[in-house]
Amino acid sequence: MSILANRLSRIKPSATLAVTSKAQELKAAGKSILSLGAGEPDFDTPDFVKAAANKAIADGKTKYTNVDGTPELKDAIIAKFKRDNGLDYSRAEINVGTGGKQVLYNALMATLNAGDEVIIPAPYWVSYPDMVLLAEGEPVIVDCPAENDFKMSGAQLEAAITPKTKWIIFNSPSNPTGAGYTKEDLKELTDVLVKHPHVWIMTDDMYEHLVYDDFEFCTPAQVEPSLKDRTLTVNGVSKAYSMTGWRIGYAGGPAELIKAMSKIQGQSTSNPCSISQAAATEALNGDQSFMQPWIKAFKQRRDLVVGLLNDCDGIDCPNPDGAFYVYPSCAGAIGKKTPDGKVIENDEDFVGYLLESEGVACVHGAAFGLSPHFRISYATSEEILKNACASIKKACSELS
Repeated sequence: MSILANRLSRIKPSATLAVTSKAQELKAAGKSILSLGAGEPDFDTPDFVKAAANKAIADGKTKYTNVDGTPELKDAIIAKFKRDNGLDYSRAEINVGTGGKQVLYNALMATLNAGDEVIIPAPYWVSYPDMVLLAEGEPVIVDCPAENDFKMSGAQLEAAITPKTKWIIFNSPSNPTGAGYTKEDLKELTDVLVKHPHVWIMTDDMYEHLVYDDFEFCTPAQVEPSLKDRTLTVNGVSKAYSMTGWRIGYAGGPAELIKAMSKIQGQSTSNPCSISQAAATEALNGDQSFMQPWIKAFKQRRDLVVGLLNDCDGIDCPNPDGAFYVYPSCAGAIGKKTPDGKVIENDEDFVGYLLESEGVACVHGAAFGLSPHFRISYATSEEILKNACASIKKACSELS
């Protein structure tokens, strides 16, 4: 008789973490690997943020804090929401967790009953469906293909809503595609949501500041203020501040929901790291101008990668609005044979071929709910990106 819980059979391991782990194993075994799977910036955490952490240690701020965040960090988050999004919250409407993932997970655990439905546009971040399943909910996947710019329409949203719908999970700019919803795009969706008061909105705004060209970020409660009382606006310091390992995410939402999320957190992890909270407070309150060189570098890398991938046989790579991913189609490679005679049946076969033949690690599209694609993170040096794209081009040219 197994000791393992039945709920484990409902979920699968994170594909993005699996790719990173596999790449690390191959590196440790002596193989040269160009890893394009990790979803984290290659820039270091800003010095003024690290200084705040050191000061917090020196000042003895090493004890337990409030379960869902220090007053200082909550105030910094309140100021950020007001400054960047025009949203007003009180401390009772702010939750701080150990990364954005915990904030999303706590919200789902606190609200879903068995059979409740959660609408998830695909491609999606790999963890959304599995978190819903762990909370006994049912993911309702809405395909948003490349010809629709990887974005969900109002008509698709309307068609997906049922009496069992509890949430829609919304991510812009998107992981894995980098697609961003304009204000007009969002208005089309919020007009639908206004008509369905039983549906709540969970926004993942983690890539808010990483946008390019003339794209302007906005979030649903900003576009349609009447939805604020049933919207959980989630964000964090991981991506824009290059603080992935510090593990601080946060959200603003109705006090009743925030209290329930804190209840879950209080019986699981309790408070996030006190030092990380001090650092995040400084990150949000401090001079934000350090981001501009990073954004410029990301844009240059995006342009480089899109151009190089579109020069590969069988690859079609759209130009994303934000984040640091591209999500090219590998449809032109499906059905072809590798030099050793293996047929590329799907996008998982394709990325496996890239890893085995050229040592290029990326993530297959099926993990994100839409094939045949693959995700590349360009949050690494231009040298690595040039070498990786050259290797992908070589691998594609050797298919027959």
